[in-house]
Amino acid sequence: MEIVEQVRQAASIVEIASQYTTLRPRGRKHVGLCPFHAEKTPSFTVDLDKGLFHCFGCGVGGDVFSLVMEKENLTFPEALRSLAERYHIPIPDQRKISPQALKLEEQILKVNESALTLFRKNLTGTPEGGKARDYLLKRGLTEKIIQDWKIGYAMNSWDSLSGYFRGKGTSPALLEKAGLAVPGKKPGEVYDRFRGRAIFPIFGLTGKVLGFGGRTLVNAEPKYLNSPDTPVYTKGQVLYGLNVTKDAIRSAEEAVLVEGYTDFLSLLGAGVPNVVASLGTALTVPQAALIHRFAPRIVLNYDGDAAGRAAMARAVPICYDKGLETRVVVLPDGLDPDGFIQKHGPEEYRNRLEKAMPALKFFIGQATAGKRMAVPEVKARVMREILAVIETSPDSIVRSEHLKQAAEALGTDEREFRALSAKPEGAKKPAPGLGTFLPAEKRLLQIVLGSEDLRADIYAEIREGDFGGLKCEPIFGIILDWFKNGKDLIIHELQKELGPTLAPLLSVAMMERGQPPTLEEALECLLALRRSALEAEVKRLQAEIGPLERAGDSKAVQALLFKKQDLIKELMSLG
Repeated sequence: MEIVEQVRQAASIVEIASQYTTLRPRGRKHVGLCPFHAEKTPSFTVDLDKGLFHCFGCGVGGDVFSLVMEKENLTFPEALRSLAERYHIPIPDQRKISPQALKLEEQILKVNESALTLFRKNLTGTPEGGKARDYLLKRGLTEKIIQDWKIGYAMNSWDSLSGYFRGKGTSPALLEKAGLAVPGKKPGEVYDRFRGRAIFPIFGLTGKVLGFGGRTLVNAEPKYLNSPDTPVYTKGQVLYGLNVTKDAIRSAEEAVLVEGYTDFLSLLGAGVPNVVASLGTALTVPQAALIHRFAPRIVLNYDGDAAGRAAMARAVPICYDKGLETRVVVLPDGLDPDGFIQKHGPEEYRNRLEKAMPALKFFIGQATAGKRMAVPEVKARVMREILAVIETSPDSIVRSEHLKQAAEALGTDEREFRALSAKPEGAKKPAPGLGTFLPAEKRLLQIVLGSEDLRADIYAEIREGDFGGLKCEPIFGIILDWFKNGKDLIIHELQKELGPTLAPLLSVAMMERGQPPTLEEALECLLALRRSALEAEVKRLQAEIGPLERAGDSKAVQALLFKKQDLIKELMSLG
């Protein structure tokens, strides 16, 4: 863990947090508007000395790694590498390790980079690629867009790519695992997956090439072909272009979602910078959650045909479930966004975007289209379908307002509509209050988590049952289990284990400033908690004794009295 501590010590959490929000000093801390939720009063606090942050509004908190992971949607290794590069901390040079020793994911990423280089050379350095480039320019893509988005071309050949990698000594099996080749008829034989296609690389948030999308230029089927799922790319968990447009989305507080990369690039050219593409007609829950990390609102704009409208209708409850304020743009004549812009121009598209309709209105139109709403049974089924979508929202006020709007749109008595609800109003309640730690357990947690040099001595004094019935019991359970198994204590991993109830509570406790910790203070806290746990156990035993006495079970009463007496003796020995 030496590299982790090096990065933690070098990285300024105030500097990193300032990338996402404006911070102002307040005493020995810095405060600002939370970058994780919309607010008007600053509740986001950063403690430079401790290297921690916490939002008292939404409860998110942690260290500099947690901050980067949450904001950039990175894994811990990715966040570590990103921060190490920023602060010029050398990390092990994997280029010196043999390919056989590299992880499969790393091998695939290297292959993808090499493939992208070849695709780009094909576009600019071959006659066949020149025709593809002319086609892209005719479609409205500029030279700048082609360069910025690293668009390339896959030769209309069975083995152009696979032959290139064969010459480099890359195994056919690795090309298959990367999704760049498909198996041939003979064992060990492969041929290129992408042939005669304009190639659009699919980047992750860190800029790594995860996969590719290809648009046929030789009238092959399918028209659009994407990489299959691989160890580095999972369809439905990536949004095309987000690595570049996330700042624009964050600034606009809204994302415009289209289906494919050509629509995406067309919107960019039309002056819509806050756009992403789902790379498929089905928006997924992970994609909606990813959008919600950067913006509270979304505009859905798939193709204007029946399939596109149906896909947007399926996306509405997914967006509602993630708390996204959702609007919809329905384009005429079955046009996709790219086709609409080419036919009607960027200004008319932006006008349509400004006039996007509320998602509920759109969904009701879809649900009632072609239905015999005068038939009571049909109307009841449609009402239940609409109600199921409304109930996906986690906000009771939003659900209530949507119920009113739906009742009005359907010409139905609002009370009857509410009566249909499988979950009566108020069923979705916010989580109960988190409460607080006892002063002793809070301080002990602060010392253990903040003073690595004291941990072993503290752990040696902990007895089974010291934290019985306390809020900190599961926290110390995890910490001690990690210690016994030789696992390092990393705050963001601990918070992930604790979940949404305890993690914010721990984050608040860690932000509080105390005196320099000592082992004596830690043991005093532990003694106080041991005493508290013993007193609670005495009370529990006494509560059991009463009913047994009334029932005349003297044997059981005597056994419990002996236990109680032992606990009282232990309490007295503690002073």
